[in-house]
Amino acid sequence: MSTTTTAVAPLTIQDAEALVAEARRAAAAAGVTVSITVLDAGGHLLAFRRDDQAVLISGETSTRKAYTALQLNAPTADLVDAVQPGGLFHTLPTALDRPLLFIAGGIPVHRDGRLIGAIGVGGGAPTQDHGFAQAAVETLA
Repeated sequence: MSTTTTAVAPLTIQDAEALVAEARRAAAAAGVTVSITVLDAGGHLLAFRRDDQAVLISGETSTRKAYTALQLNAPTADLVDAVQPGGLFHTLPTALDRPLLFIAGGIPVHRDGRLIGAIGVGGGAPTQDHGFAQAAVETLA
């Protein structure tokens, strides 16, 4: 009996650079300075950018947003209610390699319907960060 598997191209460094460039462009157009993190499907750092004007913590924030989006395969904006009392993830342990962060700005990246990585943006308001990350992901579609 043979099985057929379909290969999906992984998230490349070129993809990661394109994601960072578009998120940075969208943030600059809004007059916001952000940090941007791109992870591959295994949670490995592919690209990171923090402008000198960005708040120092925004780098850790963008990384944790990307990690959360990757681990749960969902935009972090969609998970905010799930961690509130009574929510699906209210008791989700955060003793993972990197604590999860349930603030908008992390978005998983898919190719051919498969999870291949994630982007996280931190430094603006949560809705802005989500928009910058979404604009970046749309460039790969």
